[in-house]
Amino acid sequence: MNKFLASGLLYLLGLMLYGCSSADNEMAGGNLQAVNHTLHGINWMSVNGYRAHAGGGSSCCIIMPIKWRPGMKANVEWEVDPEPFAKIKKKTKGYGFDDEALAEHEAKFQRHSATMDIPEWPGTESCGLSVHFLVCNQVKVTTSCWGYGSPNNPIKEPRQMKEPAVCPK
Repeated sequence: MNKFLASGLLYLLGLMLYGCSSADNEMAGGNLQAVNHTLHGINWMSVNGYRAHAGGGSSCCIIMPIKWRPGMKANVEWEVDPEPFAKIKKKTKGYGFDDEALAEHEAKFQRHSATMDIPEWPGTESCGLSVHFLVCNQVKVTTSCWGYGSPNNPIKEPRQMKEPAVCPK
């Protein structure tokens, strides 16, 4: 085989492999943050299988592409405690809650799920994913690098929102 032909084929193969490892396909870890806008307790959440505490703050990590792609979805699952400040009977001996009283309280927990579009971020400036829990078991997600409360953050709903008497369908 001709040396130039062999070199040309290797060059083309190299270009094809380079295309496979471009930023369009690269993945990176980012923080997964929960923001609770309700009066209920959010016990836990998961996004695309990445589970995190939902009490606020950030958890590490969720793996996302470095560059946004159309059609990206966040499959969010979460558990709600509708009475996070309920008084639960304690054990008469030892520490902790009475098993029966705790089971009765946990029976009121509700599980929900929603699939959301992941909003576009510019270039490779992803700042992780924030999940905002709203009244009527609604959620919003954002990839904004601006923290909640900043005028530049796209989520404007206030914290500690009361459930309306009737939720929209």
